[in-house]
Order: sequence, then structure tokens, then C-alpha cells
Amino acid sequence: MRPVATDKESLWQLIKKGNKSSAIAMTGNAVLAGIKTVAATLSGSGTMFASAMHSLADAINQGFVFVGSVLSEKKATRRFPTGFGRVINIFCMIAVLVVTVMAYETILEGIHLIQHPEQSGGYFWLSVAVLVINIGVDGAILYKAMKEILHEARVEAKGLGIVTVAFKNVSRAAPPTRLVFYEDLVAVTGALLALITIVVTTFVASSYLDGVTTILIGVLMVGVAFKVGYDNMVGLIGVAAPQEIETRISNIILQAPHVKDIYSLRIMQEGRYYHVDGLIELEKGFTLAEADDIKFDIRNLVLQDPDIVDVTFGIIEDDDQENWIVSE
Repeated sequence: MRPVATDKESLWQLIKKGNKSSAIAMTGNAVLAGIKTVAATLSGSGTMFASAMHSLADAINQGFVFVGSVLSEKKATRRFPTGFGRVINIFCMIAVLVVTVMAYETILEGIHLIQHPEQSGGYFWLSVAVLVINIGVDGAILYKAMKEILHEARVEAKGLGIVTVAFKNVSRAAPPTRLVFYEDLVAVTGALLALITIVVTTFVASSYLDGVTTILIGVLMVGVAFKVGYDNMVGLIGVAAPQEIETRISNIILQAPHVKDIYSLRIMQEGRYYHVDGLIELEKGFTLAEADDIKFDIRNLVLQDPDIVDVTFGIIEDDDQENWIVSE
């Protein structure tokens, strides 16, 4: 069982444990939302408006998520003995609602622009400059999120390999990091689409392209809402740990002295942490007291993993059958 807190943590201590990717993303997107709102007002670009709405949604979401990540780091108490890991899932669900509303408004704006095309108010270079800044800022945030995914998944990569490895391991990252990754992936894509649209509509007569692109950005936001919402709904219900985590923990157990086999093992994910519950088969011949000491030694070995917060083991004698297949 996760230790119950005996002392209170200060607010600053909790803030320092919060998800850094979401804090950086919140700040960057708040600045971008302000800049793009001014540019959209001056230029009359619906695509720029959609991009501004997306940045505003991202800033609000990532602010919610950062607060949730801070609260989820609170130590377990007597009233909440398993801790507050799932709080982050609740805050991510709130973020999903914000994205959904913003996506709805963006799609409505796109439909309006198709029905009633607006003439650009000029300010071509202002719009281009804002979107180039947007791509740079969101690109940097996305890269930071990718590196955070690698850190949380405990994998290494360099250069362009960071991108492919991050996509491969995103499911193993903490909920806040996944949210930042998906949102800024769409943000960079949306900014590129907006930039292309503004350039094309400036030099080529295309009254519908602005509205179509605006709708497309809104649809991308719906995709993010669905993906993040599904992941966090599963997290709230309770989901088994990824196979890589199960393999890592089972190998720790099987390599411990006097362990012959694992009869059963269940690892549940809660926020970015894991709870382990298992039944271990020991060599025959130990007294109950000796077997109990071995059990606690194995428990302490597993708890050395920083991702594990709660371990409950039962012990039985080896039944001379192989119950657990070792994964590579």
C-alpha cells in the first residue's frame, strides 16, 4: 500500500512536481492566442481566427492540465490511501470539453465563411509573420513534449529518431504529456494549413478556401478531443499497464533471490503511476517468517522503480509448474 502522508507538502513543492510540458505549452499558447487574435481582427482572416481559437483552447486546456498534474502529485492520506493519481484524468476530461466547444465554434465560423466569404483586410505580411512565429513556438513545444515522452517511457533517441520514437511510445507517457503532444501536433499542422491558405488566397482568387481550411482545423480539434477523451475515460475506469511495464516488473520479481515463478500479476495504471498486485511462488522449505521476509525484500525491490507507488504481494510455495512466461 502506498505510504500515508505524515507531513504536508507546501504548494511550491507540489508545483515543482507538476508537468513541465503543460506549463510551457500553456504560456506559449496564451501568448500566441493574443497575437493571432490581433492579426485576425486586422486582417479579417477566418483561418487566422480559427488558429487563434485553437491556441486559446490549448492555453486553457494546458492550464487545467498543469493544475491537475500538481494536484495528482499530492501524497496519499488516510481518507485517500491510494493517492490522487486519477485527478489528472478528471482535469484532462475538462480540457476535452474546452477543445470540443472551441472546435464547434471554429467549424461554425468555417461554414459562415463559405456561405459569406469575406475579403481580406490586407496585412499579408503581419499574418505570415504571426503564423511563422506560431509554427516556431508550437514546434518547440511539440519537440519538448516528444523529449518528455522519451523520458517517461525510458527510451533513448537522437536527432530525427526522437520524432519516430516519440510517436511509437506516446501511449506510455503521462496523461498531461500526451495531451500536450496531441494538441501541439494539431497546432503545428493547423498553423501550416493557415499559412498556406493565406498565401494562396492572397495571390489566387479562391473565395471558399478560407472557410474550408477553417473547418478542417476545427475537425482536427475534434480529433484531438476524441483521442484525449477516450484515453482519459479509460484511465478513470482503470486500465492495465502497458506490456513494457509488466515485462519490466516481472523481470525484477523473477530475478530476485528464492523466486521460482509468478502465479499471477496485475499492474494497474493510475495517472502516471502504477499499482502492483501479485502472487509469487517461492522455493520450497522456508518457514512462514522467512518467506515473509523474502516477500518484503521483493516488494522493496519493485518500489525502487519511481513509477511504482503501491505494491501488494502474496506468497505460496512453488507448484512445480511454469505459470509465467518471461517476455523479452
